[in-house]
Amino acid sequence: MSAPTLKLNPPFRADHIGSLKRPEKLLAKRKELDEGKCTAAELKPVEDEAIREIVQLQREVGIKSITDGEFRRHMFFDGVFDNLDGMKYIKPVPMEMFMDYVPDVAAFKELDFKGADSYICVSKLKRTKQFYVPQYEALKALTAPEEHKNLKITMAAPEWFHLRHGEYAYPKDVYKNDDEYFDDIATAYRAEIADLYAAGCRNIQFDDPLLAYFCADSMIKGMEERGVDHVALLETYIRAYNKIVDDHPADMTVGLHLCRGNFKNGMHFSEGGYDRIAIKLFQEINVDCYYLEYDTPRAGTFEPLKHLPAHKAAVLGLITSKFAQLEDVDDLVKRVHNAASIIASGEPKRTFEQALNQICISPQCGFASHSEGNAVDENAMRAKLSLVVQTAKKIWKDA
Repeated sequence: MSAPTLKLNPPFRADHIGSLKRPEKLLAKRKELDEGKCTAAELKPVEDEAIREIVQLQREVGIKSITDGEFRRHMFFDGVFDNLDGMKYIKPVPMEMFMDYVPDVAAFKELDFKGADSYICVSKLKRTKQFYVPQYEALKALTAPEEHKNLKITMAAPEWFHLRHGEYAYPKDVYKNDDEYFDDIATAYRAEIADLYAAGCRNIQFDDPLLAYFCADSMIKGMEERGVDHVALLETYIRAYNKIVDDHPADMTVGLHLCRGNFKNGMHFSEGGYDRIAIKLFQEINVDCYYLEYDTPRAGTFEPLKHLPAHKAAVLGLITSKFAQLEDVDDLVKRVHNAASIIASGEPKRTFEQALNQICISPQCGFASHSEGNAVDENAMRAKLSLVVQTAKKIWKDA
């Protein structure tokens, strides 16, 4: 039986993660909504105008995998659990319900984030309304028909609230174990993906910093101290992903984005290379491509890429979205070639050219994981995205 075919279109040689810098007029109007001073209907035309402008920016710099910048969200993980029957919004959440070993939880507790909100499962989970289809349809309405196949929708990680709430993630009289819990979550995601596909979406990306946390010694140590089997938990999450994506349509590209946190002022939450999880990440999760943070040494070396199968793509996040200073093009090209050499040395062996064909590049994360965004203005964001395209064109003829 022949190996699956490498899918590269999408992702494109020059890609981006999804979230983009929101304009002040949009932030101001959303603040009015949050304060009860305007309605969602009054917010929508402001969102539409901002999305038209950010779509045009992506066109102008040469980015083809167009997103709406996540302008209709407050946080990158919005969309699923706030729309899923059986989840309850809680504010404030008792601090003991947050697992201290989760790197972002530990960081926020140090910042004294009393009054934090969250979603907790209280009854059987069921999808009774769409999560992201309305956002995709709205983006279609603001783009040209020939662009629709390239529109990308980003999605929340299925284990988002499970990891941070641990034993409090669901009542034991509702679900007997994690697999039962994730069976219902997978059913919901599969229905959403089917609806997205029916609407014309061919490019989805799971945003999942949590898998990268399994690379962090701090989380592994904290889990062991609390008696949590981190090996078994990672296996649980892999099973959950595969229940969701195993039979996704062949002409739909499914990507998985891992980073180590991208909060205000470039704050990160964890460190550690992909070495600890590389085999499971690349060989056991049945997605088509991986968006990987590689803008700083804390992400480790390219060595784990030797475990990348020949039919999958790696989108290397070599360009930071955390600050405005531009990276050097020649250095970026050198790093891509280094990564290709390592991929070529893996099993099965492949040529340098074949390995290079498995690589794309992007910023390491979005420019606004939360609505306020990073400490990078629109001009700097434009320059960063232009640099991604410029570098790709220097490396690949099909960029």
